Amino acid sequence: TGVSAVLRRELTSEFEPARTGHSVIPNHLLYLMALTCALAVSTIYYHQPLLAQMAASFGVLPAHGSVIATLTQLGYAAGLLLLVPLGDRFQARHLTSLAIAANALALLACAVAPTFPILLASSFAVGITAITAQIIIPAVTGLVPPDKRGQVAGWLLRGLSSGLLLARTLSGFVGSHLNWRDVFVLAAVLDLALLAIVQLSLPRSTGLVAVRYGDLMRSLATLAMAQPLLRLSAVTGFLMFAAFSALWSSLALLLAAPPYEYGPAAIGAFGLVAVAGIVLSPRIGATVDRLGPSRMVSIGAILVALAFLLVTLSGRSLVWLVVAMVVLDLGNRVGLVANQARIYTLHSEARSRLNTVFIVSFFLGGSVGSAMGGYAAHHGGWLGLAAVGVALALAAAVANTFALRVQRSPGAREGA
Repeated sequence: TGVSAVLRRELTSEFEPARTGHSVIPNHLLYLMALTCALAVSTIYYHQPLLAQMAASFGVLPAHGSVIATLTQLGYAAGLLLLVPLGDRFQARHLTSLAIAANALALLACAVAPTFPILLASSFAVGITAITAQIIIPAVTGLVPPDKRGQVAGWLLRGLSSGLLLARTLSGFVGSHLNWRDVFVLAAVLDLALLAIVQLSLPRSTGLVAVRYGDLMRSLATLAMAQPLLRLSAVTGFLMFAAFSALWSSLALLLAAPPYEYGPAAIGAFGLVAVAGIVLSPRIGATVDRLGPSRMVSIGAILVALAFLLVTLSGRSLVWLVVAMVVLDLGNRVGLVANQARIYTLHSEARSRLNTVFIVSFFLGGSVGSAMGGYAAHHGGWLGLAAVGVALALAAAVANTFALRVQRSPGAREGA
Protein backbone atom coordinates (compact mmCIF):
# COMPACT_ATOMS: atom_id res chain seq x y z
CA THR A 1 0.00 0.00 0.00
CA GLY A 2 0.99 3.65 -0.22
CA VAL A 3 1.25 3.81 3.55
CA SER A 4 3.53 0.78 3.62
CA ALA A 5 5.72 2.35 0.93
CA VAL A 6 6.13 5.53 2.96
CA LEU A 7 7.07 3.58 6.08
CA ARG A 8 9.49 1.33 4.19
CA ARG A 9 11.22 4.24 2.47
CA GLU A 10 11.67 6.18 5.70
CA LEU A 11 12.92 3.15 7.64
CA THR A 12 15.37 2.17 4.93
CA SER A 13 16.77 5.65 4.32
CA GLU A 14 16.89 7.15 7.78
CA PHE A 15 17.16 4.53 10.51
CA GLU A 16 20.41 2.86 11.36
CA PRO A 17 20.12 -0.52 13.10
CA ALA A 18 19.78 -0.05 16.85
CA ARG A 19 22.23 -2.01 18.99
CA THR A 20 21.69 -3.27 22.53
CA GLY A 21 24.75 -5.08 23.80
CA HIS A 22 25.59 -7.68 21.14
CA SER A 23 22.13 -7.68 19.50
CA VAL A 24 20.87 -5.72 16.52
CA ILE A 25 17.35 -4.65 15.56
CA PRO A 26 17.52 -4.45 11.75
CA ASN A 27 15.46 -2.14 9.61
CA HIS A 28 13.22 -4.88 8.22
CA LEU A 29 12.23 -5.94 11.74
CA LEU A 30 11.36 -2.38 12.74
CA TYR A 31 9.24 -2.13 9.61
CA LEU A 32 7.43 -5.34 10.49
CA MET A 33 6.81 -4.11 14.03
CA ALA A 34 5.43 -0.82 12.69
CA LEU A 35 3.14 -2.80 10.38
CA THR A 36 2.06 -4.92 13.33
CA CYS A 37 1.17 -1.81 15.32
CA ALA A 38 -0.85 -0.54 12.35
CA LEU A 39 -2.88 -3.73 12.01
CA ALA A 40 -3.41 -4.02 15.76
CA VAL A 41 -4.71 -0.52 16.40
CA SER A 42 -6.87 -0.41 13.28
CA THR A 43 -9.54 -2.59 14.90
CA ILE A 44 -10.69 0.21 17.21
CA TYR A 45 -11.22 2.63 14.31
CA TYR A 46 -13.05 0.63 11.64
CA HIS A 47 -16.41 1.83 12.96
CA GLN A 48 -15.76 5.58 12.68
CA PRO A 49 -16.82 6.24 9.05
CA LEU A 50 -19.75 3.85 9.53
CA LEU A 51 -21.40 5.23 12.66
CA ALA A 52 -24.39 6.77 10.90
CA GLN A 53 -24.89 3.63 8.79
CA MET A 54 -24.60 1.34 11.82
CA ALA A 55 -27.06 3.40 13.84
CA ALA A 56 -29.56 3.47 10.96
CA SER A 57 -29.44 -0.33 10.57
CA PHE A 58 -30.75 -0.68 14.13
CA GLY A 59 -33.26 2.17 13.86
CA VAL A 60 -31.54 4.46 16.38
CA LEU A 61 -30.72 8.14 16.00
CA PRO A 62 -27.47 8.95 14.12
CA ALA A 63 -26.20 10.88 17.15
CA HIS A 64 -26.41 7.68 19.20
CA GLY A 65 -23.83 6.10 16.92
CA SER A 66 -21.15 7.97 18.86
CA VAL A 67 -21.86 5.59 21.77
CA ILE A 68 -20.17 2.85 19.71
CA ALA A 69 -17.00 4.95 19.51
CA THR A 70 -17.15 5.83 23.21
CA LEU A 71 -17.54 2.22 24.36
CA THR A 72 -14.79 1.00 22.03
CA GLN A 73 -12.39 3.55 23.53
CA LEU A 74 -13.49 2.69 27.08
CA GLY A 75 -12.92 -0.98 26.31
CA TYR A 76 -9.47 -0.19 24.99
CA ALA A 77 -8.64 1.74 28.16
CA ALA A 78 -9.86 -1.22 30.25
CA GLY A 79 -7.71 -3.64 28.25
CA LEU A 80 -4.69 -1.42 28.66
CA LEU A 81 -5.23 -1.23 32.41
CA LEU A 82 -5.92 -4.91 33.00
CA LEU A 83 -3.74 -6.65 30.40
CA VAL A 84 -0.79 -4.50 29.29
CA PRO A 85 0.99 -4.58 32.71
CA LEU A 86 1.46 -8.32 32.15
CA GLY A 87 4.04 -7.33 29.51
CA ASP A 88 6.54 -6.82 32.35
CA ARG A 89 6.04 -10.44 33.45
CA PHE A 90 5.29 -12.55 30.35
CA GLN A 91 6.78 -12.76 26.87
CA ALA A 92 5.14 -10.24 24.54
CA ARG A 93 4.71 -12.89 21.82
CA HIS A 94 2.49 -15.06 24.03
CA LEU A 95 0.39 -12.17 25.34
CA THR A 96 -0.18 -10.61 21.95
CA SER A 97 -1.13 -13.93 20.34
CA LEU A 98 -3.88 -14.50 22.91
CA ALA A 99 -5.11 -10.92 22.57
CA ILE A 100 -5.26 -11.11 18.76
CA ALA A 101 -7.28 -14.35 18.82
CA ALA A 102 -9.78 -12.84 21.27
CA ASN A 103 -9.97 -9.67 19.19
CA ALA A 104 -10.88 -11.64 16.06
CA LEU A 105 -13.76 -13.27 17.93
CA ALA A 106 -14.99 -9.89 19.19
CA LEU A 107 -14.92 -8.47 15.66
CA LEU A 108 -16.98 -11.40 14.41
CA ALA A 109 -19.45 -10.79 17.25
CA CYS A 110 -19.87 -7.22 15.95
CA ALA A 111 -20.43 -8.54 12.44
CA VAL A 112 -23.33 -10.77 13.50
CA ALA A 113 -24.79 -8.61 16.30
CA PRO A 114 -28.61 -8.89 16.08
CA THR A 115 -29.40 -5.90 18.32
CA PHE A 116 -27.86 -2.54 19.12
CA PRO A 117 -27.07 -3.43 22.78
CA ILE A 118 -25.23 -6.57 21.65
CA LEU A 119 -23.29 -4.46 19.15
CA LEU A 120 -22.31 -2.09 21.95
CA ALA A 121 -21.14 -4.97 24.14
CA SER A 122 -19.17 -6.47 21.24
CA SER A 123 -17.58 -3.09 20.50
CA PHE A 124 -16.45 -2.88 24.12
CA ALA A 125 -14.90 -6.36 23.74
CA VAL A 126 -13.10 -5.25 20.58
CA GLY A 127 -11.54 -2.42 22.55
CA ILE A 128 -10.43 -4.64 25.46
CA THR A 129 -8.61 -7.07 23.16
CA ALA A 130 -7.05 -4.53 20.75
CA ILE A 131 -4.02 -3.86 22.97
CA THR A 132 -1.34 -5.67 20.94
CA ALA A 133 0.48 -2.51 19.86
CA GLN A 134 0.80 -1.25 23.42
CA ILE A 135 2.55 -4.46 24.42
CA ILE A 136 4.86 -4.34 21.40
CA ILE A 137 5.92 -0.68 21.70
CA PRO A 138 7.53 -0.84 25.18
CA ALA A 139 8.96 -4.30 24.44
CA VAL A 140 10.74 -3.19 21.26
CA THR A 141 11.67 0.28 22.54
CA GLY A 142 13.32 -1.33 25.56
CA LEU A 143 15.73 -3.21 23.29
CA VAL A 144 17.51 -0.03 22.12
CA PRO A 145 19.78 2.47 23.91
CA PRO A 146 18.17 5.54 25.54
CA ASP A 147 19.42 7.91 22.84
CA LYS A 148 17.52 5.90 20.20
CA ARG A 149 14.23 5.42 22.03
CA GLY A 150 12.56 8.55 20.75
CA GLN A 151 13.45 7.55 17.20
CA VAL A 152 12.25 3.96 17.59
CA ALA A 153 9.05 5.11 19.31
CA GLY A 154 8.53 7.49 16.41
CA TRP A 155 8.67 4.63 13.88
CA LEU A 156 6.28 2.45 15.86
CA LEU A 157 3.87 5.30 16.51
CA ARG A 158 3.98 6.11 12.81
CA GLY A 159 2.73 2.58 12.34
CA LEU A 160 -0.16 3.42 14.68
CA SER A 161 -0.99 6.44 12.55
CA SER A 162 -0.98 4.25 9.46
CA GLY A 163 -3.42 1.93 11.24
CA LEU A 164 -5.84 4.80 11.69
CA LEU A 165 -5.55 5.59 7.99
CA LEU A 166 -6.03 1.95 7.01
CA ALA A 167 -9.08 1.50 9.21
CA ARG A 168 -10.96 4.64 8.22
CA THR A 169 -10.25 4.42 4.50
CA LEU A 170 -10.83 0.69 4.13
CA SER A 171 -13.98 0.61 6.26
CA GLY A 172 -15.49 3.57 4.44
CA PHE A 173 -14.88 1.96 1.04
CA VAL A 174 -16.10 -1.51 2.02
CA GLY A 175 -19.06 -0.16 3.99
CA SER A 176 -20.19 1.89 1.02
CA HIS A 177 -19.93 -0.89 -1.55
CA LEU A 178 -20.95 -3.83 0.63
CA ASN A 179 -22.19 -3.56 4.22
CA TRP A 180 -20.83 -2.36 7.53
CA ARG A 181 -20.98 -5.95 8.82
CA ASP A 182 -18.61 -7.03 6.04
CA VAL A 183 -16.05 -4.55 7.37
CA PHE A 184 -15.86 -6.40 10.68
CA VAL A 185 -15.54 -9.77 8.95
CA LEU A 186 -12.62 -8.39 6.92
CA ALA A 187 -11.05 -6.98 10.09
CA ALA A 188 -11.19 -10.43 11.70
CA VAL A 189 -9.42 -11.91 8.65
CA LEU A 190 -6.69 -9.25 8.93
CA ASP A 191 -6.19 -10.35 12.53
CA LEU A 192 -4.97 -13.69 11.13
CA ALA A 193 -2.22 -11.86 9.22
CA LEU A 194 -1.34 -9.97 12.39
CA LEU A 195 -1.11 -13.22 14.34
CA ALA A 196 1.28 -14.69 11.78
CA ILE A 197 3.59 -11.64 11.92
CA VAL A 198 3.69 -11.71 15.72
CA GLN A 199 4.42 -15.44 15.86
CA LEU A 200 7.22 -15.24 13.31
CA SER A 201 8.86 -11.88 14.00
CA LEU A 202 8.28 -10.38 17.45
CA PRO A 203 11.60 -10.38 19.38
CA ARG A 204 11.87 -11.93 22.82
CA SER A 205 11.24 -9.50 25.65
CA THR A 206 14.03 -8.58 28.07
CA GLY A 207 14.00 -7.42 31.67
CA LEU A 208 10.94 -9.46 32.68
CA VAL A 209 10.12 -9.58 36.38
CA ALA A 210 8.63 -12.38 38.50
CA VAL A 211 5.82 -10.54 40.25
CA ARG A 212 2.22 -11.46 40.99
CA TYR A 213 -0.62 -9.87 39.05
CA GLY A 214 -2.00 -8.10 42.13
CA ASP A 215 1.41 -6.57 42.84
CA LEU A 216 1.70 -5.47 39.21
CA MET A 217 -1.62 -3.68 39.45
CA ARG A 218 -0.79 -2.00 42.77
CA SER A 219 2.52 -0.84 41.35
CA LEU A 220 0.67 1.23 38.74
CA ALA A 221 -0.54 3.59 41.45
CA THR A 222 2.90 3.59 43.06
CA LEU A 223 4.56 4.59 39.80
CA ALA A 224 2.00 7.30 39.14
CA MET A 225 2.49 8.81 42.60
CA ALA A 226 6.29 8.57 42.48
CA GLN A 227 6.87 9.98 38.97
CA PRO A 228 5.79 13.58 38.28
CA LEU A 229 6.74 13.29 34.61
CA LEU A 230 4.50 10.26 34.24
CA ARG A 231 1.57 12.18 35.73
CA LEU A 232 2.24 15.15 33.47
CA SER A 233 2.42 12.94 30.39
CA ALA A 234 -0.83 11.22 31.38
CA VAL A 235 -2.68 14.53 31.80
CA THR A 236 -1.45 16.12 28.57
CA GLY A 237 -1.99 12.88 26.64
CA PHE A 238 -5.57 12.66 27.98
CA LEU A 239 -6.40 16.20 26.88
CA MET A 240 -4.76 16.08 23.45
CA PHE A 241 -6.26 12.75 22.43
CA ALA A 242 -9.64 13.87 23.75
CA ALA A 243 -9.46 16.76 21.29
CA PHE A 244 -8.32 14.46 18.47
CA SER A 245 -11.13 11.96 19.15
CA ALA A 246 -13.73 14.72 19.43
CA LEU A 247 -13.31 15.49 15.75
CA TRP A 248 -13.03 11.93 14.44
CA SER A 249 -15.99 10.59 16.43
CA SER A 250 -18.28 13.36 15.15
CA LEU A 251 -16.94 13.63 11.59
CA ALA A 252 -19.37 11.07 10.13
CA LEU A 253 -22.31 12.84 11.79
CA LEU A 254 -21.36 16.26 10.43
CA LEU A 255 -20.39 15.13 6.92
CA ALA A 256 -23.53 13.01 6.53
CA ALA A 257 -25.67 16.10 7.28
CA PRO A 258 -26.35 19.08 4.97
CA PRO A 259 -24.70 20.73 3.15
CA TYR A 260 -22.37 17.80 2.41
CA GLU A 261 -24.53 14.66 2.86
CA TYR A 262 -21.63 12.29 2.20
CA GLY A 263 -21.79 8.51 2.40
CA PRO A 264 -19.37 6.13 4.19
CA ALA A 265 -16.87 5.89 1.29
CA ALA A 266 -16.43 9.66 1.05
CA ILE A 267 -16.20 10.01 4.83
CA GLY A 268 -13.68 7.19 5.05
CA ALA A 269 -11.54 8.86 2.38
CA PHE A 270 -10.83 11.67 4.83
CA GLY A 271 -8.58 9.20 6.60
CA LEU A 272 -6.11 9.74 3.76
CA VAL A 273 -5.11 13.04 5.35
CA ALA A 274 -2.95 10.92 7.66
CA VAL A 275 -0.63 10.34 4.70
CA ALA A 276 0.14 14.05 4.69
CA GLY A 277 0.92 13.85 8.38
CA ILE A 278 3.32 10.96 7.81
CA VAL A 279 5.12 12.86 5.04
CA LEU A 280 5.27 16.10 7.07
CA SER A 281 6.69 14.45 10.19
CA PRO A 282 9.36 11.93 9.18
CA ARG A 283 11.73 12.95 11.96
CA ILE A 284 9.48 13.61 14.95
CA GLY A 285 11.21 11.04 17.14
CA ALA A 286 14.70 12.38 16.34
CA THR A 287 13.48 15.95 16.94
CA VAL A 288 12.11 14.91 20.33
CA ASP A 289 15.51 13.41 21.21
CA ARG A 290 17.17 16.70 20.19
CA LEU A 291 14.81 19.40 21.54
CA GLY A 292 13.36 17.59 24.54
CA PRO A 293 9.91 16.09 25.12
CA SER A 294 8.42 18.95 27.17
CA ARG A 295 8.98 21.52 24.45
CA MET A 296 7.60 19.17 21.81
CA VAL A 297 4.45 18.43 23.82
CA SER A 298 3.76 22.17 24.00
CA ILE A 299 4.27 22.49 20.25
CA GLY A 300 1.89 19.59 19.67
CA ALA A 301 -0.82 21.14 21.90
CA ILE A 302 -0.56 24.46 20.07
CA LEU A 303 -0.92 22.69 16.72
CA VAL A 304 -4.06 20.91 17.95
CA ALA A 305 -5.58 24.22 19.09
CA LEU A 306 -4.75 25.78 15.71
CA ALA A 307 -6.43 22.86 13.94
CA PHE A 308 -9.70 23.46 15.76
CA LEU A 309 -9.62 27.14 14.97
CA LEU A 310 -9.59 26.05 11.33
CA VAL A 311 -12.48 23.67 12.03
CA THR A 312 -14.70 26.73 12.61
CA LEU A 313 -14.51 27.32 8.84
CA SER A 314 -15.32 23.73 7.88
CA GLY A 315 -19.01 24.43 7.35
CA ARG A 316 -18.07 26.81 4.53
CA SER A 317 -15.47 24.80 2.66
CA LEU A 318 -13.97 21.32 2.86
CA VAL A 319 -10.55 22.82 2.12
CA TRP A 320 -10.44 24.22 5.65
CA LEU A 321 -11.49 20.86 7.09
CA VAL A 322 -8.73 18.99 5.25
CA VAL A 323 -6.09 21.50 6.39
CA ALA A 324 -7.43 21.29 9.94
CA MET A 325 -7.25 17.50 9.91
CA VAL A 326 -3.65 17.51 8.66
CA VAL A 327 -2.60 19.93 11.40
CA LEU A 328 -4.56 17.95 14.01
CA ASP A 329 -2.92 14.69 12.98
CA LEU A 330 0.54 16.24 13.14
CA GLY A 331 -0.07 17.91 16.52
CA ASN A 332 -1.46 14.77 18.11
CA ARG A 333 1.44 12.68 16.80
CA VAL A 334 4.03 15.16 18.09
CA GLY A 335 2.46 15.05 21.54
CA LEU A 336 2.20 11.26 21.60
CA VAL A 337 5.80 10.59 20.54
CA ALA A 338 7.14 13.21 22.98
CA ASN A 339 5.10 11.94 25.92
CA GLN A 340 6.03 8.32 25.38
CA ALA A 341 9.70 9.15 24.87
CA ARG A 342 9.88 10.90 28.23
CA ILE A 343 8.14 8.17 30.23
CA TYR A 344 10.48 5.50 28.84
CA THR A 345 13.44 7.24 30.53
CA LEU A 346 12.07 6.59 34.02
CA HIS A 347 12.28 2.85 34.91
CA SER A 348 13.56 0.26 32.43
CA GLU A 349 12.16 -2.65 34.47
CA ALA A 350 8.66 -1.18 34.42
CA ARG A 351 8.27 -0.15 30.78
CA SER A 352 4.93 -1.89 30.26
CA ARG A 353 3.49 -0.47 33.47
CA LEU A 354 4.67 3.06 32.69
CA ASN A 355 3.12 2.69 29.26
CA THR A 356 -0.07 1.38 30.87
CA VAL A 357 -0.51 4.43 33.10
CA PHE A 358 0.05 6.78 30.18
CA ILE A 359 -1.96 4.96 27.52
CA VAL A 360 -4.92 4.24 29.82
CA SER A 361 -5.13 7.96 30.49
CA PHE A 362 -4.63 8.66 26.78
CA PHE A 363 -7.55 6.49 25.67
CA LEU A 364 -9.77 7.52 28.54
CA GLY A 365 -9.27 10.95 27.03
CA GLY A 366 -10.30 9.46 23.70
CA SER A 367 -13.56 8.11 25.14
CA VAL A 368 -14.33 11.40 26.89
CA GLY A 369 -13.48 13.34 23.74
CA SER A 370 -15.70 11.07 21.64
CA ALA A 371 -18.65 11.76 23.94
CA MET A 372 -17.93 15.50 24.08
CA GLY A 373 -17.43 15.77 20.34
CA GLY A 374 -20.63 13.89 19.53
CA TYR A 375 -22.66 16.07 21.90
CA ALA A 376 -21.08 19.33 20.71
CA ALA A 377 -21.50 18.46 17.04
CA HIS A 378 -25.14 17.43 17.52
CA HIS A 379 -26.06 20.65 19.35
CA GLY A 380 -23.58 23.17 17.95
CA GLY A 381 -22.34 21.84 14.62
CA TRP A 382 -18.83 22.75 13.49
CA LEU A 383 -18.59 25.70 15.89
CA GLY A 384 -19.57 23.60 18.89
CA LEU A 385 -17.00 20.95 17.95
CA ALA A 386 -14.30 23.59 17.49
CA ALA A 387 -15.01 25.11 20.91
CA VAL A 388 -14.53 21.73 22.59
CA GLY A 389 -11.29 21.02 20.70
CA VAL A 390 -9.72 24.42 21.40
CA ALA A 391 -10.57 24.19 25.10
CA LEU A 392 -9.01 20.74 25.44
CA ALA A 393 -5.85 21.67 23.52
CA LEU A 394 -5.29 24.87 25.49
CA ALA A 395 -5.76 22.96 28.73
CA ALA A 396 -2.99 20.58 27.60
CA ALA A 397 -0.69 23.49 26.75
CA VAL A 398 -1.28 25.11 30.14
CA ALA A 399 -0.66 21.83 31.97
CA ASN A 400 2.59 21.30 30.13
CA THR A 401 3.94 24.69 31.25
CA PHE A 402 4.62 22.97 34.57
CA ALA A 403 7.03 20.55 32.90
CA LEU A 404 10.17 22.55 33.69
CA ARG A 405 9.20 22.70 37.34
CA VAL A 406 8.52 18.96 37.34
CA GLN A 407 11.92 18.28 35.77
CA ARG A 408 13.60 19.84 38.80
CA SER A 409 11.72 17.54 41.18
CA PRO A 410 13.82 14.78 42.87
CA GLY A 411 13.91 11.61 40.78
CA ALA A 412 12.42 13.17 37.68
CA ARG A 413 14.44 13.08 34.49
CA GLU A 414 13.45 13.92 30.97
CA GLY A 415 16.18 12.18 29.13
CA ALA A 416 16.74 14.91 26.58
